[in-house]
Amino acid sequence: MNYHILTLFPEMVESGLNTSIIGRAVAKGILSIDAINIRDYTKEKHGHVDDTPYGGGAGMVMQAAPVCDAYEALCDRLGKRPRVLYMTPQGSVFNQTIAQELAREEELVFLCGHYEGIDERALERIVTDSLSIGDYVLTGGELPAMVMIDCISRLVPGVLGSDLSAEIESFHDNLLEYPQYTRPEIYEGMRVPEVLLSGHHKNIEEWRRKQSIRRTWERRPDLLERANLSGKERIYLEELKNTCNSPDSMVSYNSCDEKRCSSDAGNACKNIK
Repeated sequence: MNYHILTLFPEMVESGLNTSIIGRAVAKGILSIDAINIRDYTKEKHGHVDDTPYGGGAGMVMQAAPVCDAYEALCDRLGKRPRVLYMTPQGSVFNQTIAQELAREEELVFLCGHYEGIDERALERIVTDSLSIGDYVLTGGELPAMVMIDCISRLVPGVLGSDLSAEIESFHDNLLEYPQYTRPEIYEGMRVPEVLLSGHHKNIEEWRRKQSIRRTWERRPDLLERANLSGKERIYLEELKNTCNSPDSMVSYNSCDEKRCSSDAGNACKNIK
């Protein structure tokens, strides 16, 4: 996977993406990070890449020519026209499904805007996808690009120590990930669930699956509409719904039990764990 980031601040993405798991994958040659400075493609003698908006208004707008020229130079170098993802709060909200689709590409271009945005003509000419990481506005597209690159990279074979890590985690089968524990067995009076100490792999797998369903019901019930559940798991989900009433009955988003359920249902919850 080769990432090309069109940006006014290449040092920002380079420093953010050349550490930890992504940095190690780059060092191994599994990923490449190509931060392209849009300023290098301006013909303005002072290096300006922005100007005041036609029609008036606050702020400055990035000009079309430097953006398009940077992309065209990249295309000439690659011998192809790769997919261009524009980071914008007006775009489709990025999610795991989109990440899985993008992870199948060999080349991805991330276009990072700044100021009041980019001249629409550049967007019409080169952008293939407009994406957002949420309904809020940031100072530029670099942080969203790094978020997406981190997420996509986890799905590229060889990036993680175990490909299983990318397969069984939050949003796998549209469920949130089950709770995790490590040593010591007892911490501040709180014990690791007995099933995890049993060594019985089938029981552990079943427990984890139920915990994923429970956690999704408590925290993100909207995901369950598209969750991939077996018939037995759907029965379990209905038991949860009937016993715990609704996610709104939870005082907090921790495991539903007698301490956290806002009704007497907490005691009954123990019976279906």
